Order: sequence, then structure tokens, then C-alpha cells
Amino acid sequence: MHVVATAGHVDHGKSTLVRALTGMEPDRLAEERRRGLTIDLGFVWTELAGQPFAFVDVPGHQRFVPTMLAGVGPVPAVLFVVSAAEGWQEQSSEHLAALDAFGVRHGVLAVTKADRADPGPVLAESVERIASSGLGRIPAVAVSGRTGAGLDALRAELGALGARLPNPDRGADVRLWIDRSFSVRGAGTVVTGTLAAGTLSVGDDLVLDRDGRRCVVRALQSLGQAHDTVAAVARVAVNLRGADQHDLGRGDALLTPGAWRFTAEADVRLRGEKAERPRQLVAHIGSVAVPCRVRPLGTDTARLSFARELPLRAGDRGLLRDPGDHRSAGFDVLDPRPPALRRRGAARARAAELACDDPAVAYVRRHGAVAVEELHALGWAVPGRTMGRWAVAEDLPRRLAGRARELVADWHERNPLSAGLPVESLRRSLDVPEDLLGPALDHAGLAVRDGAVTDPARVSCLPEVVERAVRVVERRLAGEPFAAPEAADLAELGLGPKHLAAAERAGRLLRIAEGVVLAPDCLDKAVRVLSGLAEPFTVSQARTALGTTRRVAVPLLERLDAEGRTRRAPDGTRRVRHDHT
Repeated sequence: MHVVATAGHVDHGKSTLVRALTGMEPDRLAEERRRGLTIDLGFVWTELAGQPFAFVDVPGHQRFVPTMLAGVGPVPAVLFVVSAAEGWQEQSSEHLAALDAFGVRHGVLAVTKADRADPGPVLAESVERIASSGLGRIPAVAVSGRTGAGLDALRAELGALGARLPNPDRGADVRLWIDRSFSVRGAGTVVTGTLAAGTLSVGDDLVLDRDGRRCVVRALQSLGQAHDTVAAVARVAVNLRGADQHDLGRGDALLTPGAWRFTAEADVRLRGEKAERPRQLVAHIGSVAVPCRVRPLGTDTARLSFARELPLRAGDRGLLRDPGDHRSAGFDVLDPRPPALRRRGAARARAAELACDDPAVAYVRRHGAVAVEELHALGWAVPGRTMGRWAVAEDLPRRLAGRARELVADWHERNPLSAGLPVESLRRSLDVPEDLLGPALDHAGLAVRDGAVTDPARVSCLPEVVERAVRVVERRLAGEPFAAPEAADLAELGLGPKHLAAAERAGRLLRIAEGVVLAPDCLDKAVRVLSGLAEPFTVSQARTALGTTRRVAVPLLERLDAEGRTRRAPDGTRRVRHDHT
């Protein structure tokens, strides 16, 4: 389907033209038909060149410009209407400026009332005026809604327009700007809007942007027909379960849950009138019109502060309008999550950053690490390197590694006998997500053991007093490898549990039981000794062969069992496992 909005000055024949094209009445309200004046948005459709076309008919009167903007905001193409009898008018210019601001780049010009005046001069002037906008030179047709002259040519041009329109992203996240809300007896709340991207299906969960309320698509209609699924671009009516018509209306949006971020501020690039001083204007995006404060940053950039939070992404286009003097300017959203401007000169510095830097790169650099999913929700592609599910600043690994080394070194200095800095303490100090900590530690050459981060180079170093005591134990074990020091001997040397744990981490001793320490190679030596015994052997035979006490022999054999180097039989005897690797 192709969705096209009308545009043009009041009484230039927009409604008459789409009525002639479709055979449907765009003016829904009795007051509109009585006064012959379009007041609200009208929706009609037909088939052209074998393709369905939906028309959003907008009011042309100056008093209803906000309504016109709500209709034009989400559509990709326009049928621009100028009367041959009256020529280009004030609202023609305002509507063209609005189309330019919203980024509408496809359209057809229809010069109406060709039966009342020579359309040539108006057609030539209008083509030139429109050519100066983002629409460029668009096809133009002279028509008469009263006589039907030129309608076939217009239908042909609209059909060709449909073939030129870009293909929508039907897999995109849904953001349906609502332009109408009402209740149907027996069905409940129904909203309508132009689905510019994405796909809607019956049963889908959606979120109402105003209050985050969840609602479910109960039924779908498009062009008066029921559908299970509707893909962009399309005019769509959505029957909702979980929402009351009084709780939502024009300017609200239905969103894919979790896919959008809300913002009350955005940094934008202005098109058209430049902001030279702070001022209050109205921002139009999609179908929403919201008061906002405009704070200039640079010559063509500004900070917009909205009266309420909006679901915006980088790349969104909108229009700033002063209802008092009817002047307007377009804007492109550069950063929907801009940094605070707190210091003197911050606005000027921000303008310089926006002028020379990719906003996504600056955003990642500002935060260090940003989830790729978050960047998508803000409208950005990943601007540089990634680590797992994170986009990271180019220097983040180096910075994290350096800071981690500093924190671990400081911890070792203050706690020389500790197993290391607890992992979670380090993560909090670095202020990084858990799944970024591992790569940072690898980059820093640090190790994690039993929930603590250590520097392997430092682990092998013992405090001097501990080093002297350990050497004494090592000398004793060198002569009698299985004569573990008694508890009193260790206490006399000043080796408590913490000191022994530090010595074990340094690879100097091996604790085989509480208070029982041997040399690190004791297991290999024990296996060599036990291999010389007749099998199976008892604990007593092993104790005698090893030249040690039962205090040492029992835990030593249990350690060998646990490591699969000996096998214990039900009767308590053991064999050496020569197949152990």
C-alpha cells in the first residue's frame, strides 16, 4: 500500500480532488459537509496502477495547521494541490515548508480548477517553488475535480509515484503515531494511524507511550478490510484491549515493548530558520505537537527540551513552529540522550562536538560502554569496536586494564596475605558491566581465583617475615618430605592460617589438611614411594613407607584418592593407579 497526504491552501480543492479520485467522502464530520470546509483529517482510498493507495486529506485553513501537520508527519509522499484560479497562496508556502521539515521527498503537483482559469502560469510557478524544497522537481498535472479533466493523467502520475517510493523496513520496531481514537460498540477502543515502518499482527503486545501501559491488538483493519497482519506502509485501524479511548488520542504512540527510549531533551540540527536565542516553540513529530524550549548551541544546532517525554531516535525529523507568527523550521534529531549542559561554555563545547564528531561515537565515549541493544533503541548503528554485547570506546580496554592493575596493586599493598581483591568489589570500582570485566582483566594480565582478582607476579612474593618462616619449613621438608611440621612448630614460626594460605598461593607449600603442610611436589613423591609397595597396601604400610605419622598419612592418601592417583577398596586398602594422567 502507498499512503499519500494532501497539502495546499484552503479552498484549493484538495477534498474535491481525492473524492473524484476515490469515489469516497473524505469529510467525516457533519460540520465539514455543512460548511464545505475540511476541519479534521479525512481518510479515503482507491486502487491505482494495480496498487492500493490511501489518502490522508488534511485541512488547508490557517487555523488548522496543527491538524494538517499531524496528518503529514508520518507519511512518505504528498499530493500537493494549488488552484489555477487563485494561484500560490500563504498556506501553500506554509504547507511546503512543513513537508520539507518532515523530510517528505516524493510527490505529485495537481493544479486544480483548470476549468476556471488557464492552469499554465500557476503550474509553472508552483513547480519552481516546490523545486526549491526537498521535494525537488515533481510531476505536475492540471485537473478539474468538477469536470474530471486531467484525472486519468493524475492517476497515471500517482501510480508512477508509487513505483518510486522506497521500500519500507517491515521488520522495524513499531511506532504508530495515533491520529484518531474512538470507541466502537461491541469492540471497544480503536485508534488509527499511518504505519510508516514495521508490522502489526493480531495478538501483538504494544506499549502506550504516555504511561507505559501494555495493551494487546485485538483486531486490525486496513482500507476497511479485516486483516490478521498489516505491514508498512499502511493506513491501519487497531482495535485495542487494555486501553480506554479517553486515555489516548492524537499525538500518542503505540510502541514495540522495550524497543524505544523516552527523552525530554534532544540535540538537533536545524533546517530553515536558525535559533539565535532561547525561545518557546511547538515541536511537531509524527502526529504529536508538544511545547518545547529551544536553546541554541551552534549556528545550526540546538537543544530541545520537551514538555513531556517522547519516544525518539537519532534520525527522526520534525518541525518547530511558532503559533504566533506561523514561522517554522525543520530539525533532525542528532542525539536523543544528550549530556547535561551545566558549566559555562558547555553549550559552545557541545556545538563543536556535534560539528566534528559522530554523535554515536561521542555517546559511547561518554559512557565508556553501551549495550548494542541500547544503541539500536536510540537509533544508532554500532560506531566502532564491540566486546560481546557492548559497544565500547576505543580506549576503554586500555583504561580499564590500567585502572584494574592500580586497584589490585593497592589491594595487595594493604592486604599482602589476602587471596586478592574480591571480583565484585573491583567491578563496582571500575563501574563496568559484569560481562566486560573478564576481557578487561585479560587485557591487564590479572587472574581470577576463588572469586578474587590477583596479579600473578605479586602472588609469588611473600612478606619478608613470612618468607623467612617458609624457608625454614622448606629446609625441614627437603630432608624429610612427609614430616609435616606440628601445629606448635608452625605457631613458633609465626605461620598462621592466613600465612599458610599465602604461601600455598605462591606455590611454596601445599596444605593437605587443616594445619598439615608439605612441599608442593609431595604428591608426586608419595606416588613414587607407594608404587614400590606390594598391592593392595594398608594405611599403616603406607605410613611406614612414607616415614610419617597417621596425622599426615591419612589426609595425604585421601588427597591422592581425590585426584585419582590411588584407588581405595571397600576394605580400606589401596592401589596406585598407574593409568592416571
